[in-house]
Amino acid sequence: MELKRYPDRALRKKCLPVRDVDDEFVSRAQQMLEFMYAAEGLGLAAPQVGRTDRIVTLDVAQQREGTRIFLNPRIVSHEGYMEEEEGCLSLPGIRVKVPRAEKVAVRAFLLDGEQVEVEAEGLAAAAWQHELDHLNGVLIIDHLTPTRLITIRGQLKDLEEIAQRQER
Repeated sequence: MELKRYPDRALRKKCLPVRDVDDEFVSRAQQMLEFMYAAEGLGLAAPQVGRTDRIVTLDVAQQREGTRIFLNPRIVSHEGYMEEEEGCLSLPGIRVKVPRAEKVAVRAFLLDGEQVEVEAEGLAAAAWQHELDHLNGVLIIDHLTPTRLITIRGQLKDLEEIAQRQER
């Protein structure tokens, strides 16, 4: 697996629902989870590794136990407001304040087809919203005001130049 970095077009694609889960799919999902840990991320969404299915791996506590792979997740309720600084594996070196709901309830499916509902608040709620944004082609920079975007334009330009050099 390869981490897709801004401005890679894969990060802007809206993912399609998962319909079939076979052994190969399960293997790729588990590879995604291990990739997330290797990259020292709290979460990882399919577009970040060039996939187009609605799959998220998430382990905010970094405990490496319990349910950490979710299919077709969606937020079913949210409340409150917070604005905390976030980073993104696909935007290395960039940290920005992003407005988020303080609490969310997420409904998703597990690899075995079981439907679950997860309630999260604080950092975990922000992580869910961050990863679900990825499934819809939305990056943390898309939440910024035009003025704030200008302040990180140099960092974005650096990432664009790195991508151009790698394409050559």
